[in-house]
Amino acid sequence: MAVLERSELEASPLADLHAIADQLGLEGFRRLRKADLIDTILGEPPAGADEGPRSDGEDEAPSPRARKRRPPRVRRARGSDADADEAAEEPAGELDSDGLQDEDGEGEPAGRGSTGSRRRARGGRESGGRESSGREPGGRPGRGESPRRGGGRDEEDAGGRIAEGVVEVLGNGSAFLRVDPPEPSDDDVYISAAQVRRCELVSGDRVGGPVRTPRRSERYPSLVRVDTINGTSADSVSDGVRYEDLPVAWPAERLALGAKDPTLEAIEWLTPLGKGSRATIVGPRGTGKSETLRRLFDALRETEGLELSVVLAGARPEEIAEWQEAKPAPAAALSFAASADSQAQAIERALDAAKRVASRGGDALVLIDGLDGIPVTAARRALACARNLREAGSLTVVATASAPLGGETTVVALSSSGGQPALDLVASATLHPELLVGDDGAEAIAKARAAAVEAAA
Repeated sequence: MAVLERSELEASPLADLHAIADQLGLEGFRRLRKADLIDTILGEPPAGADEGPRSDGEDEAPSPRARKRRPPRVRRARGSDADADEAAEEPAGELDSDGLQDEDGEGEPAGRGSTGSRRRARGGRESGGRESSGREPGGRPGRGESPRRGGGRDEEDAGGRIAEGVVEVLGNGSAFLRVDPPEPSDDDVYISAAQVRRCELVSGDRVGGPVRTPRRSERYPSLVRVDTINGTSADSVSDGVRYEDLPVAWPAERLALGAKDPTLEAIEWLTPLGKGSRATIVGPRGTGKSETLRRLFDALRETEGLELSVVLAGARPEEIAEWQEAKPAPAAALSFAASADSQAQAIERALDAAKRVASRGGDALVLIDGLDGIPVTAARRALACARNLREAGSLTVVATASAPLGGETTVVALSSSGGQPALDLVASATLHPELLVGDDGAEAIAKARAAAVEAAA
């Protein structure tokens, strides 16, 4: 099992610590303060704890001071009144194959039918709490174990079954291993949010590992540990070079739009986009930047091997509603009422996931509408994530903005004249277009741009 450090426990909310203590069978953990609870989980007596012997019979009534400091006893009994109290204090919901989220934001496998809030709370925690606690059943931290290794009861329950499939990350951070992608099935395997974070899994990853059968009210089997990611050892993937340190090259593979829209046709051949492009769609208000981004999404969403995601930052509620009907739905959708920090964080989370796709050899494309509502430094950081990796995949970023930010490989400027195509070729440009459309194509772009400059003069 994974070993949690004290720093990780100190950074965890109290509710998570309660879930861990419950899975260890610790008694009276709800009366402990956070610092004492962490000591108890780590197998250390809380400061000033009474280490004297205890009788096996009924507990003597302790003084208020002793009751506060004495470490709780380990117990294994289930079904006591404390279980009902816990269920009442920590409500839990069900998670189905489509990703229904429980009330505290952590999804867990759920049982079929209604078995009562107490069984759902305890059954749901069975799959995630023990795995994330990083401890052995006896209450001692595991030693010398890989961060991705299972152990103890989970290993025993695995029964030698190995599952392999494609990861689909849910909105609450947990995931399912789709054994027959893309459609859900009863054979799908649940992956806890802790495993998703630890192994930095993203949708589309092909993952393999041992599986344990469902327990009690759980609906789906659970992944004991992640052994392989995209055919490579999970340990070697985690020990890889940082994304920012990977060697890069200019974009050299054009993204074919194949659209009949005049503006998209002009973009495809006069301001071409490539895998790894760093592009902005710019222009005055009312030039159709958001609409152009939407058409670009429609043209590229069926592209094979391209992991496409959309982030709406500072959008109108009506635009958000329209986007949410699309497939795939936006990875994040914040209206203009959201703070600049919230918008920047949503963009950063989507780009972090896309960077993992690219560093593992895949091609990711992130469309952002838009960058005007976040600080300029955050906008430039977002654009800077795009790159064509020499020894891996690519991350393409296309974002709307009122003006170029600097550092783009492609600027698509839209005209306010109202004509079609809406491309302002004079203000648009692509660096090294010959790598995307060949020498003849680059020469044609130069001639068209010269003609546009002459016409504008």
